[in-house]
Amino acid sequence: MTKKSLLKSTVFAAAGLGLLAFASSASAAGVGACLITKTDTNPFFVKMKEGATAKAKELGVDLKTYAGKIDGDSESQVAAIESCIADGAKGILITASDTKGIVPTVKKARDAGLLVIALDTPLDPIDAADATFATDNLEAGKLIGAWAAATLGDKSKDAK
Repeated sequence: MTKKSLLKSTVFAAAGLGLLAFASSASAAGVGACLITKTDTNPFFVKMKEGATAKAKELGVDLKTYAGKIDGDSESQVAAIESCIADGAKGILITASDTKGIVPTVKKARDAGLLVIALDTPLDPIDAADATFATDNLEAGKLIGAWAAATLGDKSKDAK
């Protein structure tokens, strides 16, 4: 599997798993969910949105997507959460720009009965969300290093 396809499948899996969590019955038809990303321009979040949209269509989930205007635009994310609450969504998938500042609004969503899943970026504190799907970057680095050493064999001593 290439690095690109691994990233793609990881993003799709996280988004899909999050959407599956919102579906409380065998039929998810009519279930509303929201995906809130940091931006609509970062390729990582573009793929996340594509994966979530495809999975939502497959499941019959009514998915609304939101994003900050620029990276770090927490105000747009707060407004998106408020919209999701008002629209009666069952859950929110979010990659928070301000992991501490967004917590009071996330709490408001959870208090309203929405399931909140942090994607890629854990909230602070981490238990502010119901769940977090994120990459373990330390473990990923170790795996990449082990792969490089195995691939280079004896030449790994001279690698830079």
